[in-house]
Amino acid sequence: MRRRDFLAGSAALGASALLPAFPAPARGERLRLGMIGTGMRGQVLLTELLRRDDVEVAALCDIEPIMLGRALAQVDKAGKPKPRAYGQDRDENAWKRLLEPGGLDGVIIATPWEWHAPMAIGAMQAGVAVGCEVVAGITLQDHWDVLDTQLRTGTPYMLLENVCYRRDVMAALRMVREGLFGELVHLQGGYQHDLRAVKFNSGDPDQPYGSGVEFGPGGWSEAHWRTAHSVNRNGDLYPSHGIGPCAMYANIHRGNRFIRINSFASKARGLHEYTVARSGGTTHPSTRVQFRLGDIVTTTLACANGETIVLQHDTSLPRPYSLGFRVQGTRGLWMDVNQSIHIEGRSPAHQWQDFKAYQDEFEHPLWRRHAGVAAGAGHGGMDWFVVNAFVEALKAAAPMPIDIYDAVAWSAITPLSEQSIAQGYATLDFPDFTRGAWATRTPIFALSDAY
Repeated sequence: MRRRDFLAGSAALGASALLPAFPAPARGERLRLGMIGTGMRGQVLLTELLRRDDVEVAALCDIEPIMLGRALAQVDKAGKPKPRAYGQDRDENAWKRLLEPGGLDGVIIATPWEWHAPMAIGAMQAGVAVGCEVVAGITLQDHWDVLDTQLRTGTPYMLLENVCYRRDVMAALRMVREGLFGELVHLQGGYQHDLRAVKFNSGDPDQPYGSGVEFGPGGWSEAHWRTAHSVNRNGDLYPSHGIGPCAMYANIHRGNRFIRINSFASKARGLHEYTVARSGGTTHPSTRVQFRLGDIVTTTLACANGETIVLQHDTSLPRPYSLGFRVQGTRGLWMDVNQSIHIEGRSPAHQWQDFKAYQDEFEHPLWRRHAGVAAGAGHGGMDWFVVNAFVEALKAAAPMPIDIYDAVAWSAITPLSEQSIAQGYATLDFPDFTRGAWATRTPIFALSDAY
């Protein structure tokens, strides 16, 4: 029985059950995967799929002909069979045609954010497993709709949050699980990344970053769509890079959950000053745009087990890249901004130590096993690990290691932070997307020797 046929006849499982996955493929069978969105991020993920012998890239879709052409050229260069192609006519519904013929075991969604929820819902309704780039949705209702579709159809869904697989993050996860930090008390993370050059450009496909101050219809790549979110929204627009690892450390949805949230936003200055400086004056239309997004958005979460988590979204000011991780417990802490650690009883009193020796000692087994094959992959190897996890979970008929509950809760921080800020920095109750199942579910992330 084919996996999609199995899904079509499966009964929907309750929220308290382990989330369902495909039956294991027959020996030697390759997964047939499609991809919706072959822009710059999609092409990075496509590279990882094309490296694998257990995957056939069977279909590609993008409504930007240049990007679709580049993706098809990637497949050809890799010596793989030419996939079906959709979107050359620039029809925004071309992705639906990709799903219609059947024959796909899964699909990677790497499109602009506002398309993630409808595309994931459409794929799950078609019985096609979803590997979705972050975020899961825009509105809070989007997240409930994605969750309810997954539970109703039983189709697997994984959020492709690659930072959960970052090498130092995974070493810290092993240290947490082995009790080196003692009992966890506080966690921090975020998205602290100067994206001003990403949000504006000249519309030149060969110079996507830092080549102007255009955005929207006159922009290219992410400037074509992403900058509009900074114009129209005020909240933590990209929480999963920070909250994903923190949630794994704190066993969110696995005996713990978020219970409260509030957010604060600073004034908005960075994007305006950038456009004025890059345009050489104040006459360019982009210099007159009023950006709603605060330059620094700080979000605080309270957990059922007593931990606090602080996230910061910081993409509009000059700064070096950092996700700002901090893992702190009753016996010590690790901070990634200076790659330093202090463990009571192991570290000199009141002094930092270099994390390198600890990372070598507590290297996660997945990195010990797969570092060689992941070498050269995007984002320091993280992209290989997250694609590998999606593929291996499908092959093994196993629950997704970053599952639907993780996806919707991490991503729902965005609309909840917007609501908190709009209501004068109000503290809000955090929805229990598991409907009580969090109390009895047990950890599974990065416990398999394969993914």
